[in-house]
Amino acid sequence: MKPAPFEYHAPEATADVLALLAAHGDEAKPLAGGQSLVPMLALRLTRFEHLVDLNRVPDLAGVERRNGALRVGAMTRQADLAGDAAVPLLGLAIPLIGHFQIRNRGTVGGSIAHADPAAELPAVALALDAELEIAGSSGSRTQAAADFFTGTWMTTLEPDELLLGMQFPVWDGRSGFAIEEVARRMGDFALVGAACGIALGDGDRIDKAAIALFGMGSTPLRASVAEAALTGDAPGESELVEIGQLAVADLDPPEDIHASSRYRHSVGAHVVTRAVTRALEDARGG
Repeated sequence: MKPAPFEYHAPEATADVLALLAAHGDEAKPLAGGQSLVPMLALRLTRFEHLVDLNRVPDLAGVERRNGALRVGAMTRQADLAGDAAVPLLGLAIPLIGHFQIRNRGTVGGSIAHADPAAELPAVALALDAELEIAGSSGSRTQAAADFFTGTWMTTLEPDELLLGMQFPVWDGRSGFAIEEVARRMGDFALVGAACGIALGDGDRIDKAAIALFGMGSTPLRASVAEAALTGDAPGESELVEIGQLAVADLDPPEDIHASSRYRHSVGAHVVTRAVTRALEDARGG
């Protein structure tokens, strides 16, 4: 199929992007990497009167370390962060996204703003308590990732607002990270997945735990109860199995043609256990 007709805009400055979004409101849509939007347009799952291409706006891309965080411009290509050392969870997540052609074109900000609940990067942003930089006609604001996702493909972004970049906190000290997922094929969206970070203190006890689930609801979900159970503990193998079960205990995962709710619930517990186990091994040095 072909997309419905639209007017194409190619601004070269952030201010011009914001002016176009303000002028056209919900009839306009920013175009980043296009890896999600273009197929949806082609299948006529959505339509917009105006597409605002962000690819000619240089200040929307780039990566820099500042104030204890890694600041990633929204138009930074996913492939540019593969194997990232400053924020290892980002580097671990990138190779799981689609195939290399998608990662070469897809953007970090585009994935987070698209807010697919089965995608890796929204879950990483949630797990790491990322701060999102947003600008619109009424000014700029910063929003925590925990408050950004509101539903499937839905966020708090207003029609005249644009995601400019993300700040991912850098974990110092003895920290370990892991991301685990189950998908039908390599490159497919995850049926269920978990992103995990662990920081160790004295006696190998956990000072900080972060667990975010994806594919388990209409948004990425934080496993706060499981995180609290881990904090202050030096868990063994049997305790980690219980942590996996605790992380999904109150969840009612979606059901579709690919997996039942019961399947996602069961596999989700195992995925959390594997992610926490690997993150702990990483934090302990191998």
